[in-house]
Amino acid sequence: MKNISFIFFLLIFISCESKINEKTSNGVEIDDLVSIGDEQFKIRYEVSELEQKIIDAGLVDVEVVIPGIFVDLKYSTTDNFFGKDVYGDLTRCYVQPEVAEMLKKAHEKLKEEYPDLTFLVYDGVRPQSVQQILWDELDKPDSVKPLYVADPKVGGLHNFGVAVDLTLANQKTGITLDMGTPFDFFGYPAYPDREAQMLLEGNITKEHILNREILRMAMKHGGFTGIGSEWWHFNAFTRKVAGEKFAMVR
Repeated sequence: MKNISFIFFLLIFISCESKINEKTSNGVEIDDLVSIGDEQFKIRYEVSELEQKIIDAGLVDVEVVIPGIFVDLKYSTTDNFFGKDVYGDLTRCYVQPEVAEMLKKAHEKLKEEYPDLTFLVYDGVRPQSVQQILWDELDKPDSVKPLYVADPKVGGLHNFGVAVDLTLANQKTGITLDMGTPFDFFGYPAYPDREAQMLLEGNITKEHILNREILRMAMKHGGFTGIGSEWWHFNAFTRKVAGEKFAMVR
């Protein structure tokens, strides 16, 4: 039995090492324990410098805290409003531990009411250095930019790890529910505050609003609040409280 366990461990280790070699560069080596039956093995793997900075700040991986949640960091792809990958090797979503527990509570409520659904998270903590890139790339006047991207000089709630961008997806297929607009859509059809108007004008449908209300119901249960201009964005705390409780991730 021990021989089988050891072989299984080697397969895991080789698989992890292969993925690391494909994905990381200039990384930081860290140790972790892998449990196989009653035995534990220490493995060493690499994370990027950006991810290590986030881990050192005390933030946690939402997929570790919340089984069944999906993550697709849009800023680790080119599928975002400015078409650039600014997270590089970072593909895991991190938030403050307290926020992860709030999100877990929201997810449990969602599963209770809609067992076939889960959260698909697009973004969590966003270091201030990345915030500056988003601010610079947003093609809007500086007076309008704060509606969509927090001024990096001040810092937004993503920079403290207390905000999440997310949608709903089918647990089995991973297909997202239709919310009427994609993530990072800058316009009234994405505004929760304008839903009644957008419905009357035919820009969104009742189904879109219903899907958004399911998301809002679950997140409210977890203690989050939304904002008026983005259906996907939710805050765990106010800017004042976040600044008092946490340090900004640079």
